[in-house]
Amino acid sequence: MGCFECCIKCLGGVPYASLVATILCFSGVALFCGCGHVALTGTVTILETHFSKVTSDHAMLTDIIQLMQYVIYGIASFFFLYGIILLAEGFYTTSAVKELHSEFKTTICGRCISGMFVFLTYILGVAWLGVFGFSAVPVFLFYNMWSTCATMKSPMANLTNIDSICVDVRQYGIIPWNATPGKACGSTLGDICNTSDFYLSYHLYIVACAGAGATVIALIHFLMILSANWAYLKDASHMHAYQDIKMKEERELQDITSRSKECLNSYT
Repeated sequence: MGCFECCIKCLGGVPYASLVATILCFSGVALFCGCGHVALTGTVTILETHFSKVTSDHAMLTDIIQLMQYVIYGIASFFFLYGIILLAEGFYTTSAVKELHSEFKTTICGRCISGMFVFLTYILGVAWLGVFGFSAVPVFLFYNMWSTCATMKSPMANLTNIDSICVDVRQYGIIPWNATPGKACGSTLGDICNTSDFYLSYHLYIVACAGAGATVIALIHFLMILSANWAYLKDASHMHAYQDIKMKEERELQDITSRSKECLNSYT
């Protein structure tokens, strides 16, 4: 029975809200980083094979994509560490854990650290909103190409000349206007849409965008948790200050009472 009660207390000390947010954050970042990295590699392959066969035309784009892949490594490492720190902060401020340690008292440093996490999580949440919007751009581009291919294959289209239907990636600013061929038309476009690189990259971009959205939700969840924890620490500090003042007044009252009794006894 003692072991059972100990297990119940331990389970009660788990910050489930922070745990759910951490799992959601790890999942979202993993999806965004993993799928985004592979999708960027597939995008370079598609461009080199079908839209820009001269290496110098897309050299800058290749460098940017490689830089983005290195940034992805940094994002994954940072958020793995940051998620663990926020989970530890959740354990630190869980009321059930405080009940296990009656001598626990909040400090100004602890409240400042909690406030710093609130501010940092807010900044990261705003930044990830931008990442979420940016990750939707390749989804939009691939969707346009996929919908164009689907239109050519549709029997309801009644197209007499499919070679007049083209997708020009130069208009999106991905490659310069002097890149050759720069566009794909008709059956060539259909062949591109049927390649495994296109199919995989398109769906990986969708998953990466969903991962970025999940990360935004996780950071909003973290922000609510941290704000509640900071308010709890602030109230706890006020409560401790009140208890200290109350104990001090009780001691003074006891001293006055004992002195009065001593004076009365000596007078008697």
